[in-house]
Amino acid sequence: MRRLFRPPMLEVSVMVLTLIVSYAAIFLISIGAEAPAGGMSTMQIGVISLGFFLLSFAIAVIAVIAGIGGGVLFTPIMLAFTSVDSLIVRATGLIVAMFSGLVSTGPFMRSGLANLRVSVLLAASYGVGAFAGAMAAIKVASSLGAAGEGAVRMALGAILAGLGVYFIMGGKKLEWPEVKNVDGFTKSLNLGLPFYERSIGKVVDYPMTRAGWTMLIITGVGLLSGFFGLGAGWAIVPVQNLVMAVPLKVAAANSGVLLGMGDCIAVWPYLLSGAIIPLFAAPWLVGQVLGGILGAKLLAGIKAGFVRIILIGIMFFTSFGLVAKGLNVFGAAPPVPFWLNATVFFSILAWVIFAVRRFNKQEAATAAAAA
Repeated sequence: MRRLFRPPMLEVSVMVLTLIVSYAAIFLISIGAEAPAGGMSTMQIGVISLGFFLLSFAIAVIAVIAGIGGGVLFTPIMLAFTSVDSLIVRATGLIVAMFSGLVSTGPFMRSGLANLRVSVLLAASYGVGAFAGAMAAIKVASSLGAAGEGAVRMALGAILAGLGVYFIMGGKKLEWPEVKNVDGFTKSLNLGLPFYERSIGKVVDYPMTRAGWTMLIITGVGLLSGFFGLGAGWAIVPVQNLVMAVPLKVAAANSGVLLGMGDCIAVWPYLLSGAIIPLFAAPWLVGQVLGGILGAKLLAGIKAGFVRIILIGIMFFTSFGLVAKGLNVFGAAPPVPFWLNATVFFSILAWVIFAVRRFNKQEAATAAAAA
């Protein structure tokens, strides 16, 4: 019982209680409130908000276990399978990514794992790119209309398919990159910040290099993230690790801090354009926090590789939905018939089952070899 009054359970308990009270209040208001002609009733709004919360909760659990940001799933799924305006979805996706980063910033900074110097440097580059991407998104939405909506969905579908392929390939990552030469620009920035590595029981100091190239690439990542409303942890971690030679653990910690700061900048153009609707965004934020906590607790007992395979299947099916929706918005193709949706879904499901069985056999073989 005492655990309920200690962090983080105290914050979780307060959030759950607030959620219950809020939905109870919406239910009571819906009994007496009358919807205007052509408008939605309070009960409908409450049910939709509850649905958003549950979907956000599920996305957060999968995202944490698979090691990606919730925005990578949120924005594509909403654009592929709903008719919500893409600008509103992308704005909310940035808030989801930003909030996920802010939640993780405190623990990473207190542990000393995150390098604040690197995070601030790259957050400046990322923020410039993300701000430019957000401005471009608003410009496209206002000038191209339906054509812009279709183009955004199709482009995002292509990006998501590429991400799925990247996750299948595994992505090259180095736990302790080797640095043979530190360039003058990186040396002048004095970015080094030693940290205590528990696994080896000592303080580790690590050299870094190619800070200029890293800043340039991160600016491009920010541009992509700001335009599409995607979380960028999937790109920020390998860029730091492979280009700048930041140790893998530090790169992952920096990613959360960087997104928390950088996406705050990208949110402003959307906010000023009226694309951020609190009633729409709030359920997603609460779902991300609670789902993220549950995902972190489940992480120790669930094989991340298994969840990663399911995630790849979700990405490919969502990519198909995005391209189909984009073509339909363009007027280039009719709505996808049920039989085609079902065929694609079951084809991807068959691949997931095959991949899971193969993964289990590999795990069993590894365990047998170790024994």
